[in-house]
Amino acid sequence: MGSVKDLQVLKPPTAGEGGLGRFFFSDRYSVFDWGEMPDYIQNKGASLCLVSAYFFERLEEKGINTHYLGVVENGKPKRLAELSGPANSMEVRLLRVIKPAVKGSGYDYSIYREKMGNFLIPLEIIYRNSLPAGSSVFRRLKEGNLRLEDLGLKEMPFPGQVLERPLLDVSTKLEASDRYINWEEAKEIAGLNEDEVEEIKRVALLIGELITAEAGKAGLVNEDGKVELGFDENRKLVVVDALGTLDECRFTFRDVPVSKEVARIFYKDTAWYQEVEEAKKRDKIKWKEMVKQSPPPLPRRLRELIAMLYCVSANEITGRTWFKNMPPLAEVVEEIRQVLGLK
Repeated sequence: MGSVKDLQVLKPPTAGEGGLGRFFFSDRYSVFDWGEMPDYIQNKGASLCLVSAYFFERLEEKGINTHYLGVVENGKPKRLAELSGPANSMEVRLLRVIKPAVKGSGYDYSIYREKMGNFLIPLEIIYRNSLPAGSSVFRRLKEGNLRLEDLGLKEMPFPGQVLERPLLDVSTKLEASDRYINWEEAKEIAGLNEDEVEEIKRVALLIGELITAEAGKAGLVNEDGKVELGFDENRKLVVVDALGTLDECRFTFRDVPVSKEVARIFYKDTAWYQEVEEAKKRDKIKWKEMVKQSPPPLPRRLRELIAMLYCVSANEITGRTWFKNMPPLAEVVEEIRQVLGLK
């Protein structure tokens, strides 16, 4: 069980052979690495499943290896075109998840130096097409953890800046809190060679281009998004987890967030968020144990609007009306703008 989706293992993966499993996309959501939040977002799980399946199927058409086997309906995995209605379960090939050992105040990744196959690469790749307000880039530049040269920029960027070419960022994946690192450290901890790093970058950029083009048809701007990858038993790259959804990407519509960034904006004004940020500064591993407050629930109308975002976006991106009687995306976005007091 994860913070937003559950996994049923039908056949465990081994060092030499992939496994088989099913994701169950829930209506739960998570922000700021907290885990399950107090509300459920109606139809969120089904919308994530359908959009992710759509992009996996598009990738397969381009010859990219993925773990996707189909959306489950009546107990069987099917292609999207075969489904009679929305579903929230996806059948996938499973890779091993090998967690680094905690060592003092850090992590020991030495196991990844063995040239093995059939495992999740312990990295999260982030492609950035622009730098919207709220992007971690601004905080990292201010704290000195990121340099302008790393971004290929000569001057300090501004919120909303569109990059001349996509930037690829990388963070850890299996630590208590995601930690941004440079590509040299990423190569080292994941036991990658130069060719593997270049292939990871190539696939991540291709995925970003695909999502940008498909989402653009719905009027959505793909500001940035994350990609997760693994190696199969022959150490060939495979795209895993979920893809192109409102949880994996930061979309905007007329400069208003169309993603779980809406919830993040609300929570940034709460005392709970301030306590979370202070705890993370004190201990990057055990920070959650230090937070005494619980996150407050979302206001009812904001929760309803976020649910509409997921449903309408799934309809628009896939080009099929899975969720009926939904208002136009422009109307939902405008009300969110007013509720959150955005300009």
